[in-house]
Amino acid sequence: MINIHYNNPHDWRRLVPSGRQSGSYQRTQPAVGVGEPVVPVDIPRNEILVGDATEKLRTLPSASVDCVITSPPYWNLRDYRAEGQIGLEANIDEWVASLRSVFVEVVRVLKPGGGLWLNIGETFSSDAKVGVPAKGMVCAPERLLLALAEDGWIVRSKVIWSKTNTMPNCVADRLHVTYEPIYFLVRSPRYYFDLNAIRDPKVPSPKLLAQAMPADDGTELADALDDPAHPILGTNPGDVWRIPTKGFKGPHFATFPPELVRRPLLATCPEAICTACGKPWKRSVRTWRVSLGDGSSRRYEDDGYVMRFDKLWNTLRQTGDLVPCGCNAPTVRGVVLDPFFGAGTVAVVAKEHERDWIGIEINPEYAELARDRISCTDRSTQVGSTQAGGGP
Repeated sequence: MINIHYNNPHDWRRLVPSGRQSGSYQRTQPAVGVGEPVVPVDIPRNEILVGDATEKLRTLPSASVDCVITSPPYWNLRDYRAEGQIGLEANIDEWVASLRSVFVEVVRVLKPGGGLWLNIGETFSSDAKVGVPAKGMVCAPERLLLALAEDGWIVRSKVIWSKTNTMPNCVADRLHVTYEPIYFLVRSPRYYFDLNAIRDPKVPSPKLLAQAMPADDGTELADALDDPAHPILGTNPGDVWRIPTKGFKGPHFATFPPELVRRPLLATCPEAICTACGKPWKRSVRTWRVSLGDGSSRRYEDDGYVMRFDKLWNTLRQTGDLVPCGCNAPTVRGVVLDPFFGAGTVAVVAKEHERDWIGIEINPEYAELARDRISCTDRSTQVGSTQAGGGP
C-alpha cells in the first residue's frame, strides 16, 4: 500500500478512503508482472487468414497481438453464406457460447497488456422459441458482455456509438435504435493505453493563451500554435462517439466506419515496439496548465470519498517525437487483430496509421473483397505520395 495525502494531486490514482478523520488515502497496486510487455514474436503480419475464427486463432502464437478490434456477426440478423458461420444459432444462448469459444483463443493470442474493442448490435425476437418473448429486445450485447466478464475479462469502458445518419425506420410501437455499444475489455489491471493519441484537438482562446503557464521546457502556449503537425490537445473524448455510418461500393452488408476504428487503434496499438525488451514507445508530451480559479466557489463538505483541490486547472497538451526505451534495438509496429474481418476496414485504417494487422474471415469471397479494397488503398496512397513529391 502507498499512503497519499489528500492535498497532493500529483501521484494519486484509484483512491479508496483509509479513514475520514486522518485525511489520508491509500492506493491499491496490481500485482507485479501483470500486463508486463513481452518481446514480439514472428506472426503473419498484414495477411488475411481464411477459415473459421477459432481454428485460425489456434495457429497464431500466444501473446503475439497488441489489440483486437472487431464486430462479430450479430445474432439472427444476416446470413454471410459460409458453412460454420456464427450468427444463425437456434437461440441467443448458443450464439453467446459460440463467441465465448472464439474469445478463449483471443485471450491466448492477446498480449497481457493488450485490449479488446468489441462492437455488438442489438436484435429483436421474432419467436418465443429463441428464448425471448416475441418482439422482445434480446439484450445480446449485455448477455455476451456478462459471459466474457465471467471468463475473466475486465470491462473498462462502454462506448456509445451514436449514429448521426441512421436510415429511416417504419417501426411504430417503440423507439428507433440509433446507437450501438462498443465495449473495451482487458485482461489485467495494467495495460497499454495512449489517451493522448485520441484526445480532442483544442484551439486555445485568447483568454487561455494569456493565462497559460509555460510548459516544463519553458515553451509558451502561443509559440506552440505554429506547429500544425502537432495540434494542441484538450480533453478526454468521452464515451459517446457521434460518428456517421459509412459504406463502400462492395457486396458486404456491414462495414465499420473508419473513424470508429481510428480511436481504438491509436489508443491501444503502439506505433513502435522494442524487439529486445518488448516495451511500446510513446511520444513525448508537452503540458501547459491554465488556472481557472482558486476553488473558493466550491463547497468543502467533510466527505472522505471526494477529492478537493485548493485550485482549479485546465490542462492542455501537445505530443512530440517517439521516446526510445534505451535498448538501441530495432522496433516493429504494433499489430491489431480482427477475427471477423469482413470488408477489411480495420486493415485499411491500420495501414493509414502505420500499424500492422491480421484478419480472419470465414467467407473466401469477403476475404478477396477485402484484399482488393486494401490493394486499392495502397495504390491511392502511392499515387498521392507521388503527386505530393512532384514525381512522374
